[in-house]
Amino acid sequence: MTALLQPSPLHADPVAAAPAAAAPLIAAHAVCKRFADGPPVLDGVTLSIATGERVALLGANGAGKSTLLRALVGLIPITGGAVEILGQRFTELPSAKQRSVMRRRLGFVFQFHGLVGRTSALSNVVNGALGQGHGWRSWHQSLAPSSLRDAALEALDAVGLADRAAARADTLSGGQSQRVAIARAIVHGPDLLFADEPAASLDPAAGLDIMRLFARLAGEHRRTLVYTTHDMRHALEHADRIVALKAGQVVFDAAAGDLTERDLEPIYRG
Repeated sequence: MTALLQPSPLHADPVAAAPAAAAPLIAAHAVCKRFADGPPVLDGVTLSIATGERVALLGANGAGKSTLLRALVGLIPITGGAVEILGQRFTELPSAKQRSVMRRRLGFVFQFHGLVGRTSALSNVVNGALGQGHGWRSWHQSLAPSSLRDAALEALDAVGLADRAAARADTLSGGQSQRVAIARAIVHGPDLLFADEPAASLDPAAGLDIMRLFARLAGEHRRTLVYTTHDMRHALEHADRIVALKAGQVVFDAAAGDLTERDLEPIYRG
């Protein structure tokens, strides 16, 4: 052993400091949500999600999964606890400044795609850059700068709809419309993707196709993906991790590869 690697005779062997654990990208700390005087919809939910994870929030209707997803991104106020997301911490709703920071780094896909039917698929994708610094030029593809139009075309290509860029949104099938909604969510290159029951309004084949697309896009670009679903297959096949909710509480949190449908069945029982 060289002298440089030998311990000093005057001091004990130094102990290497353990590397600091990376802060989670998303964390919920005892989050509660109650509407008016009703029972709690979220009842002390605590969880953390790391960069690059694909997490399914699974549960029956009324379990609280969609409420949790919306609370994490500040779409609804929480009534207890705290949320940390993308370096922003809030205890009820994020401030306007926090919303601006968050908007630039996340994309959201809803169950019902909400496209503007009278405009083209390309214009709908361009709309995804609203709040990203392009101002009024994000309202329509004809107004958009060439860099944004190119990004929108790339996003449509990523979801397999480059050939439908000029088609009016109201001429697209349900599966195609949801693909456009995904392109709209990824056009600005977010670090984090949220999806609320993205396949629930589609037939089984189209729904499975959409979930495969989500998982692929997240994996290829190491985007963090968090989505809600009541479909056990969508959770088991397309998530790295499953967080199961029942009556507003987390009943288990485990790697998807360690679970089977039999393990998940109890969350659907009364």
